[in-house]
Amino acid sequence: MSAGDILSLAMFVSFIVLIFTGFPVAWVLGGLAVLFTAIGIIADVDFHLPVAMSWDYSTLVVDRMWNVMNNWVLVALPMFIFMGLMLDRAGIAQRLLTNVSRLFGRVGGGLAVTIALIGILLAASTGIIGASVVLLALLGLPKMLEAGYKPELAVGTVCAVGTLGILIPPSIMLVLMADRLAMPVGDLFLGAVFPGVLLGLLFIGYILIYALLRPEVAPVPAEREALDGRIVVDVLIAILAPAGLILAVLGSIFFGIATPTEAAGVGAFGAMALAWTNRQLDRRVLREVLRETTRTTAYIFAIFLGATAFSLVLRGLGGDTLIRGILTGLPFGPTGVVIAILAFTFLLGFFLDWIEITLIVLPLVSPVVAELGFDLVWFTILFAVCLQTSFLTPPVGFAIFYLKGVVPPGVSVGTIYRGVIPFIILQLVGLVVLFCWPELATWLPTKAYK
Repeated sequence: MSAGDILSLAMFVSFIVLIFTGFPVAWVLGGLAVLFTAIGIIADVDFHLPVAMSWDYSTLVVDRMWNVMNNWVLVALPMFIFMGLMLDRAGIAQRLLTNVSRLFGRVGGGLAVTIALIGILLAASTGIIGASVVLLALLGLPKMLEAGYKPELAVGTVCAVGTLGILIPPSIMLVLMADRLAMPVGDLFLGAVFPGVLLGLLFIGYILIYALLRPEVAPVPAEREALDGRIVVDVLIAILAPAGLILAVLGSIFFGIATPTEAAGVGAFGAMALAWTNRQLDRRVLREVLRETTRTTAYIFAIFLGATAFSLVLRGLGGDTLIRGILTGLPFGPTGVVIAILAFTFLLGFFLDWIEITLIVLPLVSPVVAELGFDLVWFTILFAVCLQTSFLTPPVGFAIFYLKGVVPPGVSVGTIYRGVIPFIILQLVGLVVLFCWPELATWLPTKAYK
């Protein structure tokens, strides 16, 4: 093993270790880039690294950062974040819960199915995991617990369904992935539609079957409204607003009417219009949404810049060559290499946030996958499903901590962990289905642009 390989491994391991110190991730990434540049300069004198490291090499970081901040695709990021946060304050979810729960009131597990359906609609409207999980918990969790639902099922449903927003388009994660891989955002949006719906259907199917086999875990309410045409009409009216916004945003991208950046602007305006229509828009709400949008965007871009510096130095030390050699040297064949990458990504999700994995790991492994002849859209969606699972896996399952902050006092972290396990298994089932049938991710992109 060369000196560059040793330094590359040391740099990556140092990053994972320092994450647990509590320092901001962006500073960890940038600080390691500076530190290992200095170490590389010293080591290059005796060991001749793949790139002649010097402080002049650091000027490349400035050029890369300029390219990041000058990228028009990333302009969509703050507007999608604004859209999601504004929709959370528009009162749409409350109307959906009231009306959809009437529709499924006569079914065992009907409340949980209602939460799942609302979560899917929110996922296609917001894409903000923390906001979706908290909103679903505040609206649906007390109702399910009051109705006698098993706490594990109630919290597991809220936690799992709330994470769908990171996968179902418009997804900020897919925007970042498209930028890192120089791919059209529209291809990834189209490719994620069927896998996202598949996961939602798996969740709903599990809830219905579980409630059928064990009625006591999700009892049917004693007082339930008879199903009639008025309920159906009320549900359609409640769904009309978010469905219209989804169609305006995604439809304009899918049919080539607007770029993702332009569609993000349409979504942000539409969210404000819906909030105004529901009389939820005032100066205070607008100020809060703008402040939270700024914080979230700044957090993501700070990590983006730190990861840019980190990745450049890692490549300079020969890290990309090392990873390519490790992957191509695996005795599994091309399919086994992809499985190994996904397994590694799944394990990394226990400890790292999706942003770091997207910005650092994905650009290193995707060239190997492309060289092996696999469709990059399919692989990227597989990678995205793996990262979506990371929101539920301890100890860094962010959805679990979002939920813990708003659950009733009697619901422990252990209850949440037990509740999410079946949904993690379901996500892995969805990953296997997507792996075996790549057309779920590739069919729609190939048909949409013909």
